Amino acid sequence: MTQKKYNKNNFHKHTFCEFTEVDATTISNIEWHYKSKSGSGYCFTEQGVYRISNHWGRAANCRWRLILRASSKTGANTSSRAKINNSQHRIGYAKWTDFYPNNETEKLFYIEVNFDTKEATFQHKDNPNYDGIAVFRNASETAKVIRQIKEILESDAWSKYLDFDDLEQLRKKIIQKLITDHQSLATIKKELF
Repeated sequence: MTQKKYNKNNFHKHTFCEFTEVDATTISNIEWHYKSKSGSGYCFTEQGVYRISNHWGRAANCRWRLILRASSKTGANTSSRAKINNSQHRIGYAKWTDFYPNNETEKLFYIEVNFDTKEATFQHKDNPNYDGIAVFRNASETAKVIRQIKEILESDAWSKYLDFDDLEQLRKKIIQKLITDHQSLATIKKELF
């Protein structure tokens, strides 16, 4: 099946995309071609689109995430998928090939977890970095499992009555199972104990 091609005429219709934050000083002369009712500006190029906005995440029928670029103390650029403050305008750029179809019912998403930062996020199944292991879920199933994973990462209350030696290992084991299997959290716990 060939992937749908996106451009300035259809990128805003039921899509998932990760934009990369761009420093405003690097594109100071940018010409904004379109301004939405919500105040977001768009500049179209042959390869993609710049978006300036104070709201990222859910945008109408789309899921558009902004990957923040921040300079570290060593001078190297780092990126983060952390939640952003939606009160300030930020500029993001995405290539047309970075857009994927989005809807509420199809199993389009999988979950990634960074155990070091204790962050859980979702990705689109067409993402070129997909590992081939994580299971696909629809939007509401994905959100439910992410909430469970965050509770496991951020709290110890769920482990109160369980018998285990190493809490961090147990966390990883349960989360890996949630990412790679459609079993419920209750079933996974029952299997492990």
